[in-house]
Amino acid sequence: MDRHLEIDSEFLSRWHRIVADKDLGALREILSPAIKLGAPPYWGDLEGRDLVTHLLGIIVTTIEDFTYHREWVDGRELALEFRGRVGKLELQGVDLITLDEAGRVARLDVVIRPMNALEALREVVATKMADYLASEKR
Repeated sequence: MDRHLEIDSEFLSRWHRIVADKDLGALREILSPAIKLGAPPYWGDLEGRDLVTHLLGIIVTTIEDFTYHREWVDGRELALEFRGRVGKLELQGVDLITLDEAGRVARLDVVIRPMNALEALREVVATKMADYLASEKR
């Protein structure tokens, strides 16, 4: 069996469990220390395991009824379609994941639509991230 296929299958099982359980400790473990996250508009790229873990934690606890639907895998490149809600607004998105040689997330890009759901998510996340960043500077 191709080692890349083993990593992807193993990774996907862990990823789905971690997201479903909102297990931030396990999430941190599967992120590369130098992870880069291309977040939805207004946030720009974020770098580093602690910062990305914190942001993803806010997102997975903010989006309600979060479920994955379709997956595409090409070696260490994965695309995972998801759906959920922010308040009464339905959203759809795609996680674009690049795994490093160790099978950890090296790059994660998140694309979300429609714009009104993205804005609602941004309002919640931006406030919590600002508080987190302010506390980190102390």
